[in-house]
Amino acid sequence: MATLKELSERTGYSAATISRILNGDAALSVSDETRRKVLEEAGRINYTATRSRRGRTPKRTLRVAVAEHLTPVQQLSNPYYLFLANYVRQECLDKKYTYLPMERRGSGFVVNDGEPVNGVVAIGVFSPSEIESLAALSPNIVFMDSSPFESLYDSVVVGYELGISLALEHLFNLRHRKIGFIGPSHNEGDRKQWVPEIRRQYFIKIMKTNGFLDTNLLLECPMRQTDAKVAIERFLQTCERRPTAFICANEESAIGVSLALREAGLSVPEDISIVSFDDTPKSTLVEPLLTSVSTHVEEMSKTALRLLAERACVGGSAPVRKFPLKVIVPPSLVVRESTGEARTD
Repeated sequence: MATLKELSERTGYSAATISRILNGDAALSVSDETRRKVLEEAGRINYTATRSRRGRTPKRTLRVAVAEHLTPVQQLSNPYYLFLANYVRQECLDKKYTYLPMERRGSGFVVNDGEPVNGVVAIGVFSPSEIESLAALSPNIVFMDSSPFESLYDSVVVGYELGISLALEHLFNLRHRKIGFIGPSHNEGDRKQWVPEIRRQYFIKIMKTNGFLDTNLLLECPMRQTDAKVAIERFLQTCERRPTAFICANEESAIGVSLALREAGLSVPEDISIVSFDDTPKSTLVEPLLTSVSTHVEEMSKTALRLLAERACVGGSAPVRKFPLKVIVPPSLVVRESTGEARTD
C-alpha cells in the first residue's frame, strides 16, 4: 500500500505538500501537472505493491487503444477514472500488450500512429456518435464503468446495489439510523443520456425499505470535492438536527465532506461517520482514512483486457469468443477510520 513517504521519494515533493494535495487544500498553489503526477504515482505504487508477481508471458501481443471520456483536467476533479486508466496501462505493460492512448478529435477518437489495433478499451460513458467512431477503429470494444449496446460490446461494470447495501449494513450495525447521502440526483447514463443517479436510487430504496429514509438528508451536488464541501457547509447552517453518518457517491465527495466537517469543528467519526465509494489509493492517504466501498479498479482493468483478448484476432487466429459479455464486479467494503458507532445522545 502506498505511503506518503514513498510518494515523497518518488515524486520529489514533500510529504506535507502531497498530503495537502490529496486532502484538497484550497490554499495550496500547485500546478495541475503536479497534482496529476502525485495522483498517478499513488496509483502506480499501490498497483506495484498488490499486483501478481507470477510473471507469466502472454502468447500473443495485442495492440490496445484506450479511450477516456474525461479530459486530463476533468480527471483531476474525479481521479477514479485516472486510476482506472493507469491500471489498464500497467496491465498492458505486464502482459506486454501495446498501449495506445487515443486522442479526442471533435466527436470522435483517433490513434496517433494510424496503425491497426486489435481492440479498444473505453473508460467511462460515451455518446452514440463517439461509440460509432470507436467501432470504426475496431469492433472489438470493452467498456469500463458503462454498458452501452450490450448485444454488441463487452463491458465491465460495478455492482452498485451491493455496494450501497454493504455500506448501509455496516452503518446499521454501528447503530446509525439517521443517515444522509451526498451526490447528484442525476448523472450521465451508459450512452451519455441524463438518468437518475444509480447509487442515490439504491440508497433511497434500501433506507425506505428499512423505514429510515429522511429526504431532508439527501444532499444534491456534483461529485467533486469543492461542491460537496459547499453543500455540507450550507446544510450545517440550516439543518435542525444533524445525521450521524453520510454515504458519499464517490471519494472526492467524501473528502469534501470531511473537510467541511473539520472546518465546522466536528470530528469524523466521533460526530459524523463517513462512507466513501471507489476506494482508490487516495482512501488510505487522507485523514481520516476512509471507510470505502471498493470497486476493485485493478480487477476491473484485468477483466477488461481479458475480455478484449478473448475476442481479438491476432495474426489471422480465430477469436476465443464471438458473443459479448457483461461482467459485474461485486464490490466489497473496506472499514477504516472514518466510521464508528453512532452517538446515542
